[in-house]
Amino acid sequence: MAEAELAAGTRLRPRDGVLFRDLDGEAVLLDSTRGTYFGLNEVGTRAWALLAGGATLAEALAVLLADFEAPRERVWPDLQALVRELARHELVEVVAP
Repeated sequence: MAEAELAAGTRLRPRDGVLFRDLDGEAVLLDSTRGTYFGLNEVGTRAWALLAGGATLAEALAVLLADFEAPRERVWPDLQALVRELARHELVEVVAP
């Protein structure tokens, strides 16, 4: 995925075969077709729940800003980086707005 900024209206769709397991606030994603794991910290776990539930990047950003009381200048680039990593590992499909 290109390094250009992702659109606020972008949505993600978890790929078939990707399993999610919450482990006390942190989580692991398992690609059951490839047998690979991807770990998420607390913020990544919350972002995954929002995005996998159908939230746009902008909607997820708003919730993350409220939940973690962090500045937008930090959360937005981190959210975009997470989406790029998830796409790079083929755990999600990025749906353009």
